[in-house]
Amino acid sequence: MDNQSIDFSGNLERFSGFADVYDKYRPAPPTVLASILTGLANTLYPRLVVDLGSGTGLSARYWADKAEQVIGVEPTLDMRKQAEAQTEAANVTYREGFSHQTGLSNSCAQIVTCSHSLHWMEPQSTFEEAARILVQGGVFAAFDYDWPPTTSNWQADQAFHDCNATVAKFEKELQIEKPARRWAKDEHLARMQNSGCFRYTKEIVAHHSDKGNAERLIGLMMSQGSVMTLIKNGISESQLGMDVFKQVVTRTLGEENKVWYWSSRIRYGII
Repeated sequence: MDNQSIDFSGNLERFSGFADVYDKYRPAPPTVLASILTGLANTLYPRLVVDLGSGTGLSARYWADKAEQVIGVEPTLDMRKQAEAQTEAANVTYREGFSHQTGLSNSCAQIVTCSHSLHWMEPQSTFEEAARILVQGGVFAAFDYDWPPTTSNWQADQAFHDCNATVAKFEKELQIEKPARRWAKDEHLARMQNSGCFRYTKEIVAHHSDKGNAERLIGLMMSQGSVMTLIKNGISESQLGMDVFKQVVTRTLGEENKVWYWSSRIRYGII
C-alpha cells in the first residue's frame, strides 16, 4: 500500500494530549525481552537498537543499559516531549519520523522494535524499512501485552472489561472526523511471513509481573487513545461507564500495590 495515500493525522491526534498519563501508568517491556532479542541477533550488547513508535520513551529507556545507542522514532510531538523529559540516559535519543520513514542509514541497527505500536503502522512499508536499517542477521520484533493485565482482583478485571466494551461500542458508533488507522494484532505474524522481508519468523509469549493498585488501573483506562478520543469528542466519562468502573476498582483494589501479571506476544523476524 502506498503510504502517500494513507492519512495518518487521525493516528497522531489520537495520541496527543495525555502523554503524561500514558508514561505514568503503562507497563515497561517484558524483563526477559532483551535476553531473547540479543540472543537471536547474536550480540550481547547491540551497537544500536531502534524503537519504532517509541511514544513516551518507556520502550526506548528499557534499552539504556543494554545497548550502546538507542534511537526512538516517534511522530507525535506530545509523546516525544514526554520521552525527552523522562529520559536521563545520554545514549537514548528521539527523532521525529514514521515507522516507514525513519531517516536512518542502511544497515545501522542490530535490533528494531515496535512496542505496543505495530497495529498503528502500515505493515508492509514498516517491514521494508526495518529490513533496510537492520544489518544482516538483525532482528525485528513487535510485542504487545494482552490487555488488560491480570490484577489482584477479578472484580476489578471484570469492571475494566465492561467499561472497555462500552468504549468500543461508542467508538464504533461515533463518526469521528479523522478516524485512526489500525491493523489487527492477531494478523501481525501472517503479514510478516508474507512480506518477503524476513528469512524466519515466529511468535512467542513472555510473561512479566509488576505492581499496581486502583489508581493505576484507572490510569491505564485513561491512557487509552480510544477513551481520550471519545472524551475529546464530547462523550462524558459517565456515558462511558467510567463512574461505575472507578467505584468498583477503588473498592476492590484500594491503595495497596499488589502484583499484576502481563503476557506479551512477541512476533519477531530475522533479516
